[in-house]
Amino acid sequence: MARRAEPPDGGWGWMVVLSAFFQSALVFGVLRSFGVFFVEFVAAFEEQAARVSWIASIGIAVQQFGSPIGSALSTKLGPRPVVMTGGILAALGMLLASFATSLTHLYLSIGLLSGSGWALTFTPTLACLSRYFSRRRSLAMGLALTGVGLSSFAFAPLFQWLISNYAWRGALLLVSALSLHLIACGALLRPLSLTEDTSVGGPGAQLTSLFHHGPFLRYTIALTLINTGYFIPYVHLVAHLQDLGWDPLPAAFLLSVAAVSDLVGRVASGWLGDAVPGPVARLLMLWTTLTGVSLALFPVAQAPTTLVVLAVAYGFTSGALTPVAFSVLPELVGTGRIYCGLGLVQMIESIGGLLGAPLSGYLRDVTGNYMASFMVAGAFLLAGSGVLMTLPHFFSCISASTSSPQDPVIEPLDTKIPLPKEEGLGEA
Repeated sequence: MARRAEPPDGGWGWMVVLSAFFQSALVFGVLRSFGVFFVEFVAAFEEQAARVSWIASIGIAVQQFGSPIGSALSTKLGPRPVVMTGGILAALGMLLASFATSLTHLYLSIGLLSGSGWALTFTPTLACLSRYFSRRRSLAMGLALTGVGLSSFAFAPLFQWLISNYAWRGALLLVSALSLHLIACGALLRPLSLTEDTSVGGPGAQLTSLFHHGPFLRYTIALTLINTGYFIPYVHLVAHLQDLGWDPLPAAFLLSVAAVSDLVGRVASGWLGDAVPGPVARLLMLWTTLTGVSLALFPVAQAPTTLVVLAVAYGFTSGALTPVAFSVLPELVGTGRIYCGLGLVQMIESIGGLLGAPLSGYLRDVTGNYMASFMVAGAFLLAGSGVLMTLPHFFSCISASTSSPQDPVIEPLDTKIPLPKEEGLGEA
């Protein structure tokens, strides 16, 4: 395969964007809408909210903790066979979950098996996308990740309707059928060879260098804190609204309202990430702070109008932070290390995904309501935004090269003007 000196910023890259669009819908769109099943599982198995919350948390954690495996396999085999295999595992997990007779079965089927499939699909697809774009990377990421917003808008009421008509077991069978489309998403991925690849070494050498890269480690800590609180509304908002006296269908529809706002936020943030001068990490900090504030205000709101406004605010800001979060990483580690870098970030931040929802459920069981749950979730995001401010040249007015690894001593973060390529990853 001929090596390119720079990402093409288009071409087949737009087909990769299309693949990532549907893939993000079928992974995180399903996860975000799983709060509809949460109420059904609590009633069916007569378990506490904290125990049921582990289903989604294990799935998120396995997806993220297993991401380095998907990244390493993609480095060796290319992303196409890896993502197609992940689609099979994701569908199989949902299929087996429809026959569950205990929470343990759901932990193993949805959490472990489907989570493993998601680990083989999400990270390799976004890493492949990052290699196809440089100047328009934030926009490409924003467009690709709108699949999450659109599917959340469609899936939450759809899943509620399926449960009403076919019960939760029949609904899971149909979710399994939807997950099979991940195989087609994988088939669209075409590997891209860049000249930078020859200088980064194998997966082992890349991981060693990343563990010695201070800005990368601080960025990973920030995303871990953000991840701890990020998914709480998608797991517990429906249950919180039902505690306030809402019917299940209107409660699920409020998730759809947040999903529409999320969709707008992703596109707007992707455009701003490429258009606004200065570090992309600064935009990420802004969106993270606003998301944390909106989360902390959820338990204070009682009126339906206020809750709708908060859902719109949360949806927009939480959607806006996602494309820029993925756009910052290539500027820190370079496109040659993006597979291992993204996989390692996903693995470490899985700690937040694993603990967030159960902690929220535990606080609900202890206090009898979701006030502490949402406030603690907001605090985690605000703490993550504080860590982002420690990244190199965060307060600089200039931004860094979008395709080569950043030396934080010499180059500022995320610039759009070409600078000489530096050796290695730089120092903390």
